[in-house]
Amino acid sequence: MTRTKKNLARGCVLLLLAATATGCSNMNQQQERTLSGGALGAAGGAVVGALSGSWVVGAIVGGAAGAAVGTLTTPSQVHVGR
Repeated sequence: MTRTKKNLARGCVLLLLAATATGCSNMNQQQERTLSGGALGAAGGAVVGALSGSWVVGAIVGGAAGAAVGTLTTPSQVHVGR
């Protein structure tokens, strides 16, 4: 990967992190679950994808799957801290 592509990728990641950190204040619970599921899925998918050849494809597939699971869960199905 060239230096320009690496810098572009880093910039995109930083922009995404900044947007997610500032955009969470007005979300309802379902939107929060969708976002957190997508983020966790993307992180897990990137790790698996890196091991199997393409971290980008892994992150995209994992993020989509995580967001879908987050959207489809209800508050009664989430047992964090109980």
